[in-house]
Amino acid sequence: MILEAYSSQKRITKTIPLQSDLVVVGGGLSGVCAAITAARSGLKVILLQDRPVLGGNASSEVRLWSLGATSHMGNNNRWSREGGLINEILLENLKRNKEGNPLIFDTVLLEKVYEEENITLLLNTAVYDVEKGDDNRIKTATAFCSQNSTTYVANAPLFCDASGDGIIAFMAGASFRMGAETKEEFDEGFAPNLEDYGNLLGHSLYFYTKDIGKPITYTPPSFAIKNAEELPRIKNFQLGDHGCKLWWVEHGGRLDTIHQSEDIKFELWKVVYGIWDYVKNSGKYPEAANLTLEWVGTIPGKRESRRFEGDFMLTQKDIVEQRDYYDAVSFGGWAMDLHPADGIYSKHNSCTQWHGKGVYSIPYRCYYSKNIDNLFLAGRIISASHVAFGSSRVMLTCAHGAQAVGEAAVICKEEGLLPRDIASKEKIGKLQLALNRNGQSIPRLSLEDTDDLAIRANIEASSTLAFTGFAAADDWQVLKFGLAQMVPLKANETYSFEFEVDALEATNLELQLKSSSACSNFTPDVIIDKKEIDLKKRETKNHFYNY
Repeated sequence: MILEAYSSQKRITKTIPLQSDLVVVGGGLSGVCAAITAARSGLKVILLQDRPVLGGNASSEVRLWSLGATSHMGNNNRWSREGGLINEILLENLKRNKEGNPLIFDTVLLEKVYEEENITLLLNTAVYDVEKGDDNRIKTATAFCSQNSTTYVANAPLFCDASGDGIIAFMAGASFRMGAETKEEFDEGFAPNLEDYGNLLGHSLYFYTKDIGKPITYTPPSFAIKNAEELPRIKNFQLGDHGCKLWWVEHGGRLDTIHQSEDIKFELWKVVYGIWDYVKNSGKYPEAANLTLEWVGTIPGKRESRRFEGDFMLTQKDIVEQRDYYDAVSFGGWAMDLHPADGIYSKHNSCTQWHGKGVYSIPYRCYYSKNIDNLFLAGRIISASHVAFGSSRVMLTCAHGAQAVGEAAVICKEEGLLPRDIASKEKIGKLQLALNRNGQSIPRLSLEDTDDLAIRANIEASSTLAFTGFAAADDWQVLKFGLAQMVPLKANETYSFEFEVDALEATNLELQLKSSSACSNFTPDVIIDKKEIDLKKRETKNHFYNY
């Protein structure tokens, strides 16, 4: 039994001081990758996550696809792959979780962190205060765990803010931006019209449905909207859509996406339950009779809030022109993807995208605060304009860059440096080499590794096989839209291609041989040659072309 008498003094919660080499705030994919990378090289890491699971927007709480440069295999960079630690995580998830169950992905992430003995993981623990050692350095971060009523005071020489909203960077006084710049500030033609299109990207909330096998009635809560059929976006809804296919259920770009986040979430609840009322009770979806709501998100997926200023700010031209910098440590390839601020209520298209011709590199100078000497930045809060952020914000790009933060923290500890010191031309090569050795690709960067045994290796084949091609498959495909096959070809050689076609209707078939205007990407933007063939109905032909 515990019996404690009345006290006129304020009681203080149990407080535990913690000491480490690096404190990472935020347990999304970025925070996880930064923490694991540093821990594997011997740093003692404290990982503070204010949610009960890891993964952030990729977790079972939000259930957003984790995507990067490949962009659903649907853009010019469909053959890109981030590599490094995030690739290791995705391959493990693919091995165990081919169905994409978000609950299983939670366990994959938790296991990766749990197995690192140098990581102290604190879930359900929200940072609410920082103490500065002087004007330009953080000394401690104070956090509270709601589940064990314990306060933690984390002390370290280095901090990484991967919290999404930049909670410790903000409290420490780091300079930041929130919202869209004008076209003139960085000469960005893609910058939005602020009054019409809006200033910020909003939050999205997802839901899942389930077929029960018998008719299910639905009574909406009183707060559900009653006019879902009037939503401009309702035309996007297809019965059976669930999860990330509902990304267009978005709201909040006209509001403060930090301090009004709960208001935004409640408005999205109104919309989601109103949409489902429309589906179940309008009579326009009779095939939904046996469907019920299985899951509705309680945490919206947040796209945008603060972006903190580093010694370099990524902008539109860095992406479009694929500018390379001496301190490149990561890359992106997602489209510059902006959304109208009014979200589901907007008259504009759900998003406006510009796809680059190839991947772009991200300088290391984007990954630390220019004001707070011992503060790294990771995730969507890195130093970028609003337009460039439209591309760099996606999770695999964020996680890829966070590995660079983890490696940089290791070098800081080894050599007694601060984040900015590694940006020097004398130091950056060590970071780039460490990343490369751990499987992280940095586009168009040539590195000399004197310890690479492959350079001195002599490889011989015991026998060879002359490849004569694949046998034709009896698997005819209806050509409903243009299709292509990418093949590697040597220069200054003649090639022969054979195509067999069977025309269901009289038509004109056009064949094109295309290449890229740049050797650094695979964007097929140059037509080398083309042929047109008139086909009669039910005519089967073999066509041979030499190039």
